[in-house]
Amino acid sequence: MVYKNFGKTGIQMSALGFGAMRLPMRGEEGKKEIDDDLAIPMMHRAFDLGVNYIDTAPYYCDKLSEAAVGRALKGRSEKIYVSTKNPIENDSPSDWLKRLETSLKNLDMSYIDFYHFWGIKLESFKHWQTLTDGPIQAAERAKREGLIKHLSFSFHDDATNLREIVDSGLFESVLIQYNLLDRSNEDNLAYAKEKGLGVVIMGPVGGGKLGAPSELIRGLLKEKPASTAEMAMRFVLANPNADVSLSGMSTLAQVEENAKIAAKDSHLTAAELTQITKMLEENQKLAELYCTSCDYCKPCPQDINIPHLFGIMNTHRVYELTEHAISLYNDTMRGTAWTKSASPQNCTKCGICEKNCPQNLPIIKQLQETHETLYRA
Repeated sequence: MVYKNFGKTGIQMSALGFGAMRLPMRGEEGKKEIDDDLAIPMMHRAFDLGVNYIDTAPYYCDKLSEAAVGRALKGRSEKIYVSTKNPIENDSPSDWLKRLETSLKNLDMSYIDFYHFWGIKLESFKHWQTLTDGPIQAAERAKREGLIKHLSFSFHDDATNLREIVDSGLFESVLIQYNLLDRSNEDNLAYAKEKGLGVVIMGPVGGGKLGAPSELIRGLLKEKPASTAEMAMRFVLANPNADVSLSGMSTLAQVEENAKIAAKDSHLTAAELTQITKMLEENQKLAELYCTSCDYCKPCPQDINIPHLFGIMNTHRVYELTEHAISLYNDTMRGTAWTKSASPQNCTKCGICEKNCPQNLPIIKQLQETHETLYRA
């Protein structure tokens, strides 16, 4: 395993982190539990292969992930750094502390190594800074009392908003989205690193998107990697500003594969990175020919989320991640996907979207093409 200096913490952190958000489950809906016969050996194997950072959260795996991580750590002699999160549901410092105490109880630990302000936005953070006694003050007290070793934050806001949070000086590490298909935070990784924060990457395989086969993405290198997922992991691991690549693993095979990749001393040459970046930029331009996601077509009177559906279509058409595109599109049509949209079949051809589109795209036609290509009855 390769280890890197983790910000100014003095910790040598493994290049691969274990994301405990997709642990194997068993049982019926509403009565599910973590399958310890599979989950615990998976985590133990990761630790044995040198992984020393594990990330969980109160709501992962039907709110059972934290306790499973706690069970996996029992009896382990090596130091494993544990990360979990506080959703900060209100401004109350006492409620903030109660959520921390619940996580400590679930994990069966006396302190948490890296405790995150979960998915914060700059607007919310600036509001907390105005409070005389709120989440920030509660976090600082908990750290002084030894309940937390390091304060962290996870970030899903617009990329332009990260630097002000970093500059607050409150945090020692950041958990941030970055992968082959989403490089919007690339400059932010460098900035956080420069300011002395440990940088953990979430979504290195795009939330599973880049786990689907794509000859186009594998073909970014002359010597093709074994899988699209390997290509995605190598891209993230090659970034010198990424300390830990966090992978949500659900099988022992994934643990073995990711640990093998992370154990490499080098992942991509400068020439390969230049080639990949150039091809990705060309693909992005191609995707923008179909839709730039400017949102001028919204709102649709029929609640069709046009940019979202076109984004799924680009996953198939531009990046050849067809299996993932079909799966996500049909989840969206069933209403089970995170982002909602009505079916293109609901389109009345009113033309409002096309009138407002600055690219003059034939949106009505493209919506029907998207549905015909990706929908599975």
